[in-house]
Amino acid sequence: MGKMTVAAIVSLWVIPVSILVNRIVPEPYMDEIFHIPQVQQYCKGNFGSWDPMITTPPGLYYLSLAHVASLFPGFYAVRSASSFSDFCSTGVLRSLNGFLAVICSIILYDIVAHLKPTLDDKKVTLHAVVLTLYPLHWFFTFLYYTDVASVTAVLATYLACLKKNYWLSGLIGAFSVVIRQTNVIWILFVACVGVIDISLTHRKDNARPVDVNVSTSKTGWANSNHSLSLGVNLRNRKFSKSVKTVKHLLPSKHAFSTFSSSGLFDDIAEIFVTLWHMKWELLISFSPFLMVLVAFVAFVYWNGSVVMGAKDAHAVSPHFAQIMYFSLVSALLTFPIHFTLGQAAVLFRSFWKNRPRSFFQGFMALTAGFFSVHFFSIAHPYLLADNRHYPFYLWRKVIKAHWSMKYLLLPLYIYSWLSIISILGKHKRKIWVLAYFLATAAVLVPAPLIEFRYYTIPFYFLVLHCHVEDNGTWLLMGTQYVTLNFFTMLMFLFQVFQLGS
Repeated sequence: MGKMTVAAIVSLWVIPVSILVNRIVPEPYMDEIFHIPQVQQYCKGNFGSWDPMITTPPGLYYLSLAHVASLFPGFYAVRSASSFSDFCSTGVLRSLNGFLAVICSIILYDIVAHLKPTLDDKKVTLHAVVLTLYPLHWFFTFLYYTDVASVTAVLATYLACLKKNYWLSGLIGAFSVVIRQTNVIWILFVACVGVIDISLTHRKDNARPVDVNVSTSKTGWANSNHSLSLGVNLRNRKFSKSVKTVKHLLPSKHAFSTFSSSGLFDDIAEIFVTLWHMKWELLISFSPFLMVLVAFVAFVYWNGSVVMGAKDAHAVSPHFAQIMYFSLVSALLTFPIHFTLGQAAVLFRSFWKNRPRSFFQGFMALTAGFFSVHFFSIAHPYLLADNRHYPFYLWRKVIKAHWSMKYLLLPLYIYSWLSIISILGKHKRKIWVLAYFLATAAVLVPAPLIEFRYYTIPFYFLVLHCHVEDNGTWLLMGTQYVTLNFFTMLMFLFQVFQLGS
């Protein structure tokens, strides 16, 4: 078992399903009608061509050129391809995402192994395989969309950051933004995670006594080590003193019991002190992330919008209901974690233990949720026009089934978010959970179109940090994913759709 095992298992379904899809659906489908002709222009060397309906940057097309170039010599040698441009067929271009899906499974394996070092190899393999089966990732493995490349690049960015290779992380992150521009939010989130980890490391170092009683050897090494130990000890004392000073200036626990009891203010204080005392080290380590942010801001200023094309159809809109949909969809796709009697009991005990505060927080959550679904729920024209998406039916058959449905779903939305926050809070600092929520909101709220593909990256960050180790739970999730994938592929390949019905 291991990375190669995961890659082999994923290849067992990627190859045959790819062949089946290309045989039954050989022509470009849905958004492929824009992407495939565009990259085929690049294959002909026409880099000045651009379809104004394409919203994302050309990062996927650059990857495709490298992919086609790597395969072309072999196919040319056996006379299966006469020219480079002719080799840029729909099937060959789709095969890039199949290859990236295998790479993504290896990255998922490494992330799980890093985050959960106590797991044995079999469990890590199981977790990685189940995550690769996630329906929104699995289905688009077989089409020429940006999703698989985008997820792979962001997860690779995160893995490099976890391993403290910040420059590599920043460089991969920069390319992920060239694939899909909204990834800039996840690059900033990854940078925040890096700073939070550094802050946590410093807190542990400050709590650890530093031994300055180094034996006075005649060698220069011992003397220099003695001086270095004194210097580190002095710096740690200054750092600890600064943290205490900032904590002293914060409001008392009675003034903000909701936040201070959870340690949120303490986390913020430590991070700001870390930023101040390590400003030059952090500036050097995270300068690639800053350059990505500056370049992105310059691009938006030059372009006049976040999206490349079809700007009117993708204008930034305050779609706050989107984060409600995300919570419920993500919880349903991990139902063995969230919708169990045990998890419901945990949330109820937590609510009852702090009744006055919990009632206030519940009231605020219901109020915010009501305003979100009442005033900031958007029915995009694309959602209403294309019945080849699940959101089309969920919108018409569920949310719009009755005027009261969008309000009746509020308890489910709120329960899902409370469960997500509760599970993440068991193993992550409160500032991490807050950063995750803000990043998710920053990606989803401006998007006017309800599209479950947008939920994939925040979903992966959520599940990777749930720390659920029970094999039964993961097998249930895997069974759920296989069932959904089978049904979706069956409908895609064999159901004839009449648009608009």
